[in-house]
Amino acid sequence: MQHLLKMSDLTDCEIIDILNLADQLKYEQKNYIEHSHLKGKTLGMIFNQPSTRTRVSFEVGMIQLGGHPLFLSASDLQIEYGETMEDTARVLSRYLDGIMIRTDRHEDVERLAEYGLIPVINGLTSYAHPCQVLADLMTIREKKRTLKGLKAAYSGPGHSTLNSFIVGGLKAGLSVAVASPGGYGPSRAVVEFAKSYGEKFSLCEKPEDAAKDADVILTDVWRSPRYKAGTQELAELMEKYQLNENLISYARPGAIVLHRLPARKGEEISEAVFESHAGEIFEEAENRLHVQKAVLLKLIGG
Repeated sequence: MQHLLKMSDLTDCEIIDILNLADQLKYEQKNYIEHSHLKGKTLGMIFNQPSTRTRVSFEVGMIQLGGHPLFLSASDLQIEYGETMEDTARVLSRYLDGIMIRTDRHEDVERLAEYGLIPVINGLTSYAHPCQVLADLMTIREKKRTLKGLKAAYSGPGHSTLNSFIVGGLKAGLSVAVASPGGYGPSRAVVEFAKSYGEKFSLCEKPEDAAKDADVILTDVWRSPRYKAGTQELAELMEKYQLNENLISYARPGAIVLHRLPARKGEEISEAVFESHAGEIFEEAENRLHVQKAVLLKLIGG
């Protein structure tokens, strides 16, 4: 494991190793057991997009591990003045022990990893969100005591989180069913990957079919600019794909609900469902801290 750019970078065993280490780090944190394993290490955190959970969890995680986080906004770097991503990678490699980047262009993350000399972690791109999905898997395993044999259902338009969840969920032993509006499903490459898992993966026309007998139901903020608040199109999609009490009724009794946040209650998820599953959703948010600490130890802890 050199970098974490997308879930397909990880083997099945590496995913479980990260989750096991995250469980241990969470236990140590809750029980005030010191674990300053990254003392003397510095993580550069490049943010080309605003963030709540990604910035705070990585920054706090590095501090808890005894290291130093360095926040770098777009205006702190020379990229917007013409310096290439390749040269940025080569320069930062001389100062830092690792880079976390949150940006829209996935190719920027790939170029940082290709030209740099240090580990690179994808904090979110338009294609992949591996840290979020590791937190999802950690939360599911905490709540259900296992991953293998469970069914996870996703309802809503697909983008980076869905791409990563399909890959990570299948690798970890879940069955994954997806219902998305036409033209707004997971990427073609991810669907081709998922086909190798046979009946463990399905694309459904109706959200009810995806949710049937599910142990976990997920949705996400609908980020596409096509979906404008107050439009007739959005209202129609909400009625069909919203994660609400009717859709939850198709899942197994005791099914958990996950949302990566921020949530737009009344759009992709009803307020009633969000509040009744808030404990799971905010545990999922907390677990970003623990899985990212595990990733940091795996990548720059040597």
